[in-house]
Amino acid sequence: MNKLYLGNLSENAVPSDLESIFKDAKIPVAGPFLVKTGYAFVDCPDESWALKAIEALSGKVELHGKPIEVEHSVPKRQRIRKLQIRNIPPHLQWEVLDSLLVQYGVVENCEQVNTDSETAVVNVTYSSKDQARHTEEIPLKILAHNNFVGRLIGKEGRNLKKIEQDTDTKITISPLQELTLYNPERTITVKGNVETCAKAEEEIMKKIRESYENDIASMNLQAHLIPGLNLNALGLFPPTSGMPPPTSGPPSAVTPPYPQFEQSETETVHLFIPALSVGAIIGKQGQHIKQLSRFAGASIKIAPAEAPDAKVRMVIITGPPEAQFKAQGRIYGKIKEENFVSPKEEVKLEAHIRVPSFAAGRVIGKGGKTVNELQNLSSAEVVVPRDQTPDENDQVVVKITGHFYACQVAQRKIQEILNQVKQHQQQKALQCGPPQSRRK
Repeated sequence: MNKLYLGNLSENAVPSDLESIFKDAKIPVAGPFLVKTGYAFVDCPDESWALKAIEALSGKVELHGKPIEVEHSVPKRQRIRKLQIRNIPPHLQWEVLDSLLVQYGVVENCEQVNTDSETAVVNVTYSSKDQARHTEEIPLKILAHNNFVGRLIGKEGRNLKKIEQDTDTKITISPLQELTLYNPERTITVKGNVETCAKAEEEIMKKIRESYENDIASMNLQAHLIPGLNLNALGLFPPTSGMPPPTSGPPSAVTPPYPQFEQSETETVHLFIPALSVGAIIGKQGQHIKQLSRFAGASIKIAPAEAPDAKVRMVIITGPPEAQFKAQGRIYGKIKEENFVSPKEEVKLEAHIRVPSFAAGRVIGKGGKTVNELQNLSSAEVVVPRDQTPDENDQVVVKITGHFYACQVAQRKIQEILNQVKQHQQQKALQCGPPQSRRK
């Protein structure tokens, strides 16, 4: 194809203007410039010169203050069916582009018309005029965790509106109702041509990345609030999140910011949920609770109701600290998602953990000092009921009530106290040493 179409021309454009542009670019022509109002045609000596003209001039040279468009001239019978798509980003695979184009009809031909630039230009021929018209807007879908979507939208939608205005696209986000316990992602749909969608994708991902990095920094700063919890093991962030890797070396060279629990140590927490929510937690044929157990790496069982009209049911969760965090977090989320509490209220549940009876005093503290400090720190209600009769394992119950993070902080702090008691007992046993044998 040697014939070129020159578009976006000023009404004042004349053949000598175009001759000067082609001469400056050192691109020969094989005939005169046929200038019309707003556009023109010209022949090149061969196809290679036509491609060079498109690459060197289209959108890069101005005439009377307007950037000119240069592309292959399409025969009149094909113009209504043929499109040119420019600035295709280098990371967009051809299979993806093909899958987008075929959504709107039968593609008779798709050819790349330049090869020397970082971005691609293709000519697409559809079988009908209507199909070609629909491809002017190609939807781009991006999945993003719901935690980042609010900041992407911004106050009163300002961030999203600015991206739409700057990139000349239309952006919509899937509703909250489509979120599930195991799919916390929302779909961001961008509509525009390939060029504008690529610009919008860049801005959207930049905003999401900023939110992600801010969350990482915040988690690192607040790690001491949940002692004994390995944030890397939670799976909330990928290994490339920028969180520092575990430090290795002798104990004297490592000073952890909070007490560490051995990986094999497990805990048991009894979480009390609304009786009406049990079906949602279990799922059809137990699928939800099985998936939750695998996801968290914990044993999760729901105890039988204590009475036919019981309003709460007990969930028994057994696993290490990270598994407790994951399992309890998803249960809180499911109860919120299924609207078992008012939309304006926080989900507050009661959790029971059993502690050795001799350690209960350490949890309470002298005059209730420790438990009061624990409540102030965590914002959870922490109660060690008086006059409890220890169970067969010589353990008593500590009751914790509050929203998810409040309960997690309280649980971790209590486990930290128990760990200190355990270490103290071990040190005391080592100091006493084994009993000496009697002399004969």
